Amino acid sequence: MSTTNPGAAAPRVAVLGSGSWGTTFAKVLADGGNEVVLWARRAELAREITESKRNSDYLPGVNLPRSLRATHHLEDALAGATQVYLSVPSQTLRENLRAALPVIPDGAVLVSLMKGVEKGTGLRMSEVIAQEAGVGPERIAVASGPNLALEIAREHPTAAVVSSASIDTATTVAASATNGYFRSFVNTDVIGTEFGGVLKNLIAVAIGIVDGVGYGENTKASIITRGLAEMTDFAVAYGAQAGTLAGLAGLGDLIATCESPLSRNNTAGRLLGQGYSYHDVVRQMNQTAEGLASVAPVLELAKAKGVDMPIVAQVAEVLAGTLAPRDIAPHLTSDPTPQGE
Repeated sequence: MSTTNPGAAAPRVAVLGSGSWGTTFAKVLADGGNEVVLWARRAELAREITESKRNSDYLPGVNLPRSLRATHHLEDALAGATQVYLSVPSQTLRENLRAALPVIPDGAVLVSLMKGVEKGTGLRMSEVIAQEAGVGPERIAVASGPNLALEIAREHPTAAVVSSASIDTATTVAASATNGYFRSFVNTDVIGTEFGGVLKNLIAVAIGIVDGVGYGENTKASIITRGLAEMTDFAVAYGAQAGTLAGLAGLGDLIATCESPLSRNNTAGRLLGQGYSYHDVVRQMNQTAEGLASVAPVLELAKAKGVDMPIVAQVAEVLAGTLAPRDIAPHLTSDPTPQGE
């Protein structure tokens, strides 16, 4: 399903991280006509992807492109890459980047596929990349949107946003990440694009909680609507454009993540709503639910800007065990003004 001119040389790209999203995005890039090498931490997984064209741990039943190759050697994955896509758990980005930096080619664009905020620093992933790699904003991009990995791996049509301070960089990355079933749009609002992906995870956890409790569609619609208001207030306070939160990286991602049982954050919330403790949920999840790790740093950032986030605050109380899931109150809002019907 390549959209690339067959006579042109295929761009060489690397994807670091072989979980469901990293593997799916590697498939997107390969189907877009790029030469893709996927880095896997485990040698046996790299071998399965290369030889069997499967990732049975994270994408069961999905056939990967024949051109896709995987390796557990960073030097091999990164050799000659003009674009490096980072898809590791947000809290491990810094250490993974430190290991990769000595072998990342000079001038390569670094693209964040992650939706989290670093604990301790409150930094967005693009900020961690800039700080750790010491590169300018024109060499950094982020990709976000309503992107449930398994659906995309099954080639269900969808779209995403690629954002960079440099429109040329965003356009180049978007061209690589476009094929017959996946379309990438561009903008320069990195803050809004990134925070949309981070904040929707927290609201999705809240949706999962009330779903686990057994509340219905009215409750969930209330949380989604007021959650979007919280997301927008927060992101704008940090310099984002409000319109970004109304687009693919905000509302689009929020709807997909809140409504699908494929969402890790929704699943984590549902387990919390069913009475499992935070530690029990972490043990049961075989993949990272970024929303759980982002609650505390986001609330710290909100406090610093005086932004009220009652839904996220209640999620934090449920995580801490100080609020019973059934007592979560979605009718609380950050705006005391009565809302119209």
